[in-house]
Amino acid sequence: MPELPVLQRACGSGRIAVRGEAGVTRLARLYQDGCGKIRLPRDALANGLEAVLINSSGGLTGGDRMEWAAEVGDGARLTLSTQACEKVYRARDGVAEQRASLTVGAGARLDWLPQETILFDGGALSRRLEADLAEDARLLCVEAVILGRTAMGETVRVGSLHDRWRIRREGRLVFADDLRLDGAIAEVGAKAPVLAGARAFASLLLVADDAQRLLVPLRSVLGTGGGASAFEGKLFARVAAADGFTLRQVLLPALEILRDGAPLPRVWRT
Repeated sequence: MPELPVLQRACGSGRIAVRGEAGVTRLARLYQDGCGKIRLPRDALANGLEAVLINSSGGLTGGDRMEWAAEVGDGARLTLSTQACEKVYRARDGVAEQRASLTVGAGARLDWLPQETILFDGGALSRRLEADLAEDARLLCVEAVILGRTAMGETVRVGSLHDRWRIRREGRLVFADDLRLDGAIAEVGAKAPVLAGARAFASLLLVADDAQRLLVPLRSVLGTGGGASAFEGKLFARVAAADGFTLRQVLLPALEILRDGAPLPRVWRT
């Protein structure tokens, strides 16, 4: 059998830094490379700066690499979202890798709000999120995954997904989570302790001194498919749903609660 040709792979990165100046968040630095693009909407949120991350290659497959980095200076506020759902296509060989590095200064806030990731049959993704926070910094993170588009009749029989979160405050590890689905995803996901047949799920984390006060209102919108707990200045939740549409109907009010009623970026609302 002839040897398969080596395929060109997509590589991209983007870095953004903002600073607080007299109560206003301003752009300090912006860098983008390869298929990684960052755009700043003109109708940015009134209570901070908004940046939209874009993978111009149109999706990820085995061997692709994406890296994002954000630095929020003291007293500043930044919301990061994505232009659209990230698509992870069937991998001929290798694993797609994505890494996000976040730094949040004193009295600052960062909301990491990428739209859903759609994993196709045979897709393989390894994703890593690392954040370093000042003592009184505030961080909100969400990662949502859709296992094939039900409206298109898609089923993810096999694949690989690894999500690794590491959150540190003043250098101390305060939160760690590893999520892995590998191999026969449809078979494993059908089991009650895993997804009980759900085709979409999300993880949400709020790191803030007053996170506990949002536990009850968050639980009220998660419904029977979700659960949440608060401990030591952190609120963590997972929710599963039958499909991506149903999951988003839960995520929208949940994220608004975790943002203290602030509207979500336009990319989430259109």
